[in-house]
Amino acid sequence: MYTSFDDTLDKIVRLLKSNQSGFLSGEELSRSLGLSRAAVWKNIKKLQLLGYKIKSKQKSGYKLITKTNLMLPWEVSDGLQTEIIGRKIYYFDTINSTQTFALKLASKPHESGSVVIAERQTHGRGRHNRKWSSPSGGIWISILLKPNFEVSHASLFPMLTSLALAIAIEKTLKIKPKLKWPNDLTLGDKKVAGILVDASIESNQIDYLVIGVGINFRIDSTAISKVLKNSGNFYGATTLVKKKEKADPILLLQAFLYELEQLYNKVVVGNLSGIKNEWEKRSSTVGKNVTILSPSGKTKGKAIGIDDDGALLVFSKGKTQRLLVGDVSYQI
Repeated sequence: MYTSFDDTLDKIVRLLKSNQSGFLSGEELSRSLGLSRAAVWKNIKKLQLLGYKIKSKQKSGYKLITKTNLMLPWEVSDGLQTEIIGRKIYYFDTINSTQTFALKLASKPHESGSVVIAERQTHGRGRHNRKWSSPSGGIWISILLKPNFEVSHASLFPMLTSLALAIAIEKTLKIKPKLKWPNDLTLGDKKVAGILVDASIESNQIDYLVIGVGINFRIDSTAISKVLKNSGNFYGATTLVKKKEKADPILLLQAFLYELEQLYNKVVVGNLSGIKNEWEKRSSTVGKNVTILSPSGKTKGKAIGIDDDGALLVFSKGKTQRLLVGDVSYQI
């Protein structure tokens, strides 16, 4: 595990980035970091193993040639335009589940806004404990928030998160995904991202929210489809970026965290205007004839919109029904 607050590697990377026109001597690094020359060398080797291309030259020192492609915490922090979300970042090459780790952080102080990132998950999960395939090439993250607002707003977060991610994808990749209620992003009617929200509520107050987000950034969608084809409500998977396309996952992740914080701040101050309309503009669900499977049973009708709490409004049997949860399929 690497974190954004264990800053030796972060400082070395920042120093190398600020001196990319030439070499930075081991002596200068040693003096700036308060480390021995041997410790500097060991950390340089560690960075090289993490994917940084660093040239070393006797009597000259070290020079950064190219940065890593990994979503390391100091790379995500560098240029992140948020105040709360991403205050602390935890990074894993492989983890069982970012959601499980973030839920453990929830009991600790000073962790609101913490982000957990993994290159790969071995036991990722979706809603209703469904299996979530999380191979290398995706963006698998969980975000811990400890908001100070009323319980009813908790139901907004699948909508808020999917909208924030859609806006970030539009801005960074110039792709326009659709939003499938309650919490999926799709391209060509196949899932490209999904959202899971775990909430703890005590005495009618939200204790914490953990938002899990899985993004098929640059993955083999055929392989994922083979793994998940027999799972509940699977309707196909696709990828945002093809294998040889140039795109930086860090830029998308930074944009997403920024957009999510902007929407989160609106909820905190009670300014929900515009959020519903922006979601509906991008929706593949609104206007469709749908079948929804929910804990209360099966509902068939026409999706006519969502309300300010993120509930789907379905016109069925002569009246409008309001659904907060459920699996949606489209009627042909």
